[in-house]
Amino acid sequence: MEISRVRALRGPNLWSRHTSIEAIVTCTPEEQNIALLPGFEERLRARFPEIKFLETARPGPQFSMADALESAALCLQLQAGCPVTFSRTVQTVETGTYQVIVAYTEEAVGRRALELAFELCQAALNDTLFNLATALASLRELDEDVRLGPSTGSIVDAAIARGIPFRRLTEGSMVQFGWGSKQRRIQAAETGFTSAISESLAQDKEMTKTLLAAAGVPVPDGRSVSTADDAWAAAQEIGAPVVIKPRDGNQGKGVAVNMKTEDEVRTAFAEAFAICEDVVIERFLPGQDYRLLVVGKQLVAAARRTPPEVIGDGEHTIAELVAIVNQDPLRGDGHATPLTKIRLDSIGVATVEKQGYTINSVPAKGTPVLLRNNANLSTGGTATDVTDDVHPELAARAVEAAQMIGLDICGVDIVCETVLKTMEEQGGGVVEVNAAPGLRMHIKPSFGKGRQVGEAIISTMFKEGDDGRIPTVAVAGTNGKTTTTRLIGHILTCNKYRVGMTSTDGVYIENQRIDTGDCSGPHSARNVLMHPRVDAAVFETARGGILREGLGFDRCDVAVVTNIGVGDHLGLNFITTVEDLAIVKRVIVQNVSTAGMAVLNAADAMVANMASSSPGRVTFFAQDVKQPVLALHRAQGNRVLFIENGHIVAAEGSFEHRIRLADIPITLNGLIGFQIENAMAAIGAVWGLGIDWEIVLEGLRTFSNGADTTPGRFNVFTHMGATVIADYGHNPDAIEALTRAVESLPSKRRSVVISGAGDRRDDDIRRQTEILGDAFDDVILYEDQCQRGRADGEVVKLLREGLAKAKRTQSIDEIRGEFLAIDTALSKLKSGDLCLILVDQVEEALAHIASRVAA
Repeated sequence: MEISRVRALRGPNLWSRHTSIEAIVTCTPEEQNIALLPGFEERLRARFPEIKFLETARPGPQFSMADALESAALCLQLQAGCPVTFSRTVQTVETGTYQVIVAYTEEAVGRRALELAFELCQAALNDTLFNLATALASLRELDEDVRLGPSTGSIVDAAIARGIPFRRLTEGSMVQFGWGSKQRRIQAAETGFTSAISESLAQDKEMTKTLLAAAGVPVPDGRSVSTADDAWAAAQEIGAPVVIKPRDGNQGKGVAVNMKTEDEVRTAFAEAFAICEDVVIERFLPGQDYRLLVVGKQLVAAARRTPPEVIGDGEHTIAELVAIVNQDPLRGDGHATPLTKIRLDSIGVATVEKQGYTINSVPAKGTPVLLRNNANLSTGGTATDVTDDVHPELAARAVEAAQMIGLDICGVDIVCETVLKTMEEQGGGVVEVNAAPGLRMHIKPSFGKGRQVGEAIISTMFKEGDDGRIPTVAVAGTNGKTTTTRLIGHILTCNKYRVGMTSTDGVYIENQRIDTGDCSGPHSARNVLMHPRVDAAVFETARGGILREGLGFDRCDVAVVTNIGVGDHLGLNFITTVEDLAIVKRVIVQNVSTAGMAVLNAADAMVANMASSSPGRVTFFAQDVKQPVLALHRAQGNRVLFIENGHIVAAEGSFEHRIRLADIPITLNGLIGFQIENAMAAIGAVWGLGIDWEIVLEGLRTFSNGADTTPGRFNVFTHMGATVIADYGHNPDAIEALTRAVESLPSKRRSVVISGAGDRRDDDIRRQTEILGDAFDDVILYEDQCQRGRADGEVVKLLREGLAKAKRTQSIDEIRGEFLAIDTALSKLKSGDLCLILVDQVEEALAHIASRVAA
């Protein structure tokens, strides 16, 4: 068994809506049926008893090694604690070659699971060792390293529950919620609303106290020191016991509580000084440690934090008891687990010694031993939820403290005997205010009820009913995608939207191209959705990007499919028939919002059949009002678009709206059939978005088909009284549509300039000139700049073969080079002639034609 290619499908894809790993797997004849591998399944199960092999393998009379690989990759992730549910193995058209698809929640974990699954299958095949425990441990460790921590994860989960899209921007905790101009960003539990000044103030412990005191919030007395001698002097001034902490610190690092003696103060100072050279000494407040979480102007959670401790059993030393406690699976080294492992560092050792023990002492059974005075979870403490017990005035002071510092999400640390009373009643005070506070003590407290703090944070970022989405349209099909995409974008621009658009010739933001080349894939779509100025997005969505990586969005408001035809790279990536191609194009329809619209060509049977795959509603379009699919849809009161008496008619139930073809310049007063269909598709899309009909008409009237707005899409020039049309038609269906358009235009003599893309099938290349030979008098063949795997002259030879039975063509010329071929064609034109130039290097060729025409 060999794996020849592994891809990460990072969005909805051909197989599912799940993010998945897709691998191309080749098996030997024996491996195609594991029944021919004596003992393989038994050895596989012996090495991995939890594998659900036969239960998840694809249905059929036999199971292959590829099926085993699929099941192992899924089940390894499940055993490692990853919430994955989908996998599939598909036999390709090539015997012994399979596509194996396995869902993942973290890409790195999915890839590693596939590698481990391969090792497992090989071990079972060759009867060698496979260490399951080590494999699962490595997966768990990797998953913990790369997945979001509990604080950020809770916010993401709340966003998902609201239907708000998210995208992880870094390998850390920076996440974008929403799209375009509606986006918001967080890093851990800090939002884009948090100012750098407020964060800086929260880190400065002394400045925080000054501001809080000015607002009348109770705080302990204290001051900053920079030497051990000054620390002891400050402790004497304030009066022991004292708290010692770095002025600029977080997560309880370097904090020492209840320091009384000179030795304790100097030791604690050294710990704090190692973190920050400015150390704060302040009065120790007796009582318990509470963390109050303020979000916006509300207290949303509160927890009592307890310092880490062990309980003696009369048998084990303190160090051994700590090791036993740290074996709790809820305790980890970072913040991914509910609790953190207890550290016996110098502060911990000093705390133990203050109680008359050493770490090697064996405390009596039932005797508690404190391991630290501060109760931060990051140093091993535990938390008990007390949210429902907080006195209203105490909650108000916590909110006041957060607002004084300017934090929208704030962890307020209070020391007092109880939260049932006000701070003033019991001499309590605010000892710290924290930006980006940890949330895990509130999400999964050690004791008590977890709180929905992620929901509270999301609610401050997005108002009720706001899902952070902008209008999105995806356009797919064989021909007409780019023109339809641009026309939709233009109408939305007329609606005062700042439009982001992707297409085969670039990425556009507010009509300014910010990227060039073929940008019809998911990467470009994601970039548009990240752009803060974009109010609406229109995506030309090509087959290649869907197969390579899936969609660049989780769902769209409108999906448009123009048509399905031959020539779109059939034979590549196991897409060998137009039926296969339709399944790929259908992906955008399958991922329409339930409140959205699929706009489908009723005259194309494969496109019309996609209607059943739409989670939302369907608009059908066709030129013929009597087209059966459209007629039935209309009779049922659904949305349709058709042609009647020189108008495009939009109808739904008793509603009708008419737009004259004469008001749509790209149709040349209704002469160009494929442009009529493109216009209907675009109208259906913006109708689905609820755009006002006056705006729609304005957009249609003002959209030109020039080389600057739709390069290579039926661009019309005039030269010496002749009509010159430049187009990027590159498959038989496009050629046929162009030929019908040309035949509707007046001309004395017709000529065509054509090459062919080498990565098309032989029959598709021949078919192009078979069509042209019946409609054009003169044919000029040229060699494409890039033969795409073909030998020199091979494409031109196939094009000549297509002209063998031409009914109209009288002359055939072969020219080396696209621009020379163009010049040759233009030099032969006379007034009243028509020349169709099928360009390869679109922008360069259009510029060349424009310069020759101008001359």
